[in-house]
Amino acid sequence: MLLLASNSPRRRQLLELGGWSFDVSPAKVDERPRFGEDPRAYVLRIAGSKALACARPKTDVVILAADTTVVAGERILGKPADEHEAESMLLELRGRTHQVFTALAVLQPSGAEIQTTFLLTDCCVTDVPMREYSANEMRAYIASGDPLDKAGAYAIQHPGFHPVEKLAGCYANVMGLPLCHLSRTLAKIGLGPKGDIAEACQLALEYDCPVYSQVLLGEM
Repeated sequence: MLLLASNSPRRRQLLELGGWSFDVSPAKVDERPRFGEDPRAYVLRIAGSKALACARPKTDVVILAADTTVVAGERILGKPADEHEAESMLLELRGRTHQVFTALAVLQPSGAEIQTTFLLTDCCVTDVPMREYSANEMRAYIASGDPLDKAGAYAIQHPGFHPVEKLAGCYANVMGLPLCHLSRTLAKIGLGPKGDIAEACQLALEYDCPVYSQVLLGEM
């Protein structure tokens, strides 16, 4: 049994594609970046903190946590505080390529005590080219309220806004849960997916992924 330390409907949707049985228990941690912290270290730290926050001793539940952030240049973009900040983020990203980092943390049962030595981690990075959406498109999207719970103030899968063009990396990563990275991580503890996770992901997201075979082989 997996325990997903997230209340994200997108992560739940993606996790279901692997056929894993799981419950949900959102973790609350301080997600503020530390001074000088690079994006990879940041998302790995937050994902690990979420996993540990949900852990309970003397259980056989495997904790799965994830953290996703958008990085523009050297700047980490979290969730916008309001519509004004959402507009600022979308303007900064428009017509440029940025990166999306998602870290995974899997905490195995460890007996009587909770130990960080039983924590498996992985990280996926995707280059994301944003299109030159118009001011009217952007404002209509912000008015929908969708950007306010998204890192970087956008959802790649939004049917009306379509902010991203010509993606050449992991689509599921930009949504918040890189399934091939997750599959290879869980396989280390005998919890691989029930079926072809790459095929299921591509069919569900209607996306021809160019990197899944490299990821599953451990090359990325």
